[in-house]
Amino acid sequence: MKQILLSFFILAVSALPAGAVSLGKNLPPIHGFFEADYGYKFKHDKTKRDSYNLLEQRLQLKTRYFPKWFLADWNSEVFFRGDFIVDEYYAGKTKFDLREFYTQFSPTSSVDVKIGRQVFTWGTGDYLFINDVFPKDYVSFFIGRDDEYLKAPSDGARISFYNKIANADLVIIPVFKPNTIPKGDRLSFLDTFEGGIAGRNSERQLIEPPTQFNNTQYALRLYRTFGSYEAALYYYRGFYEMPRGYKDEAHHQLFYPRLDVYGGSLRGPVLGGIGNFEAGYYNSRNDPNGDNRLIENSSFKVMAGYEKDLGHDFRVGVQYFFEQILDYEDYKRALIPQDFYWDEYRHVVTLRLTKLLWNQTLHLSFFAFYSPSDEDGYIRPMVSYDVNDHLTATVGANLMWGKSDITEFGQFEQNSNIYFRIRYSF
Repeated sequence: MKQILLSFFILAVSALPAGAVSLGKNLPPIHGFFEADYGYKFKHDKTKRDSYNLLEQRLQLKTRYFPKWFLADWNSEVFFRGDFIVDEYYAGKTKFDLREFYTQFSPTSSVDVKIGRQVFTWGTGDYLFINDVFPKDYVSFFIGRDDEYLKAPSDGARISFYNKIANADLVIIPVFKPNTIPKGDRLSFLDTFEGGIAGRNSERQLIEPPTQFNNTQYALRLYRTFGSYEAALYYYRGFYEMPRGYKDEAHHQLFYPRLDVYGGSLRGPVLGGIGNFEAGYYNSRNDPNGDNRLIENSSFKVMAGYEKDLGHDFRVGVQYFFEQILDYEDYKRALIPQDFYWDEYRHVVTLRLTKLLWNQTLHLSFFAFYSPSDEDGYIRPMVSYDVNDHLTATVGANLMWGKSDITEFGQFEQNSNIYFRIRYSF
């Protein structure tokens, strides 16, 4: 019954004329979209469905309201964005995904406060993240949902301070939320407990840190501009967003070790384009000496990028990413014969090409990752066409490959797909 009612509601909203939905003089307007997605898999694997990994209908509603809860000059706002979903991959299961629900206000001209569910993000990378340690949804990324679903929301507070010397953002997240990663039902993945690629047969358990005061996550960014360049320093204290520790090997349990991140970035004009540089030191607090084979070592990461508009609505961007596992000899000495092990160094290069045609209604995009050290890669071609001001059709692909099943992209080779999306916005 819920699915039938939701379907009628979706059809009713999608048939509305241009503009926002108005609920009355005293209520804020509602915007949003209805979207239908389908992703066809090229290969069979051990997941729940052999022929596809994406089949859903989604209705997103969003609105903002400017209440008089605080002093009149506080510029207070309440924002809501949520998705109603019919997921045919799970036999038409319906659910509601609260994407954002926060209030924000400015108690002074130099302070902004935002409290509630929101998406935190910073850093300079394009699909590559060093100091952006906030949760990501990699399942959405690999199956073909819109890019907005890569960044997952968190429940917390962001306080921004503005000063002539430097600006600062302080983020406080009391409830830990990890990255959304494959679990074997929709996407197969490398399961070290199973000794290879696993799907529904995976019995892996991910143990999250409990919600308590000493598990609160903190992140700080200090930034300012120097002419046309923006420089930033970052600090994070919390947990790995990926399960980088073995809690109980016998019961296939992984956990999220404690983590500190110290980093910096610089972005600005270079040779007629925009260049960026970013670096970060990951301090694995549960394995400070690097000799615990069950917990990821500390590491150093650095990235450099460059993008340039070549004219005629054609843009190109390239990036280079380098990662080094620290205390590597201690790590190798601690391994036992049946352990999987990782190389000390990892290199990744990326290429983005973007071209707009037909009065910018046709959007052609190509993004490629390639790791010469892992000998694997991932290609994301996409074509999007704006049929009119409200209707957009998209076709794209997620193509992964690798020489080995244990590398980041090689493990997902069986999940390669082609996807289709159609969206009606109002």
